[in-house]
Amino acid sequence: MKRFDDYPKSIKKALRYIQQDAPLALLNQLEASLTRTIKKRKESLQKKENEL
Repeated sequence: MKRFDDYPKSIKKALRYIQQDAPLALLNQLEASLTRTIKKRKESLQKKENEL
């Protein structure tokens, strides 16, 4: 697993925002959006891998 310092700057900023400043209502929206995006990316990579 990557160390926090090895992540791209945008990810580090987003994680810090979530940890320090994000209100509860926004956390729920972010969680849903991130989950959906990660799921789509995984499906895309799996589909690509199965084609090989």
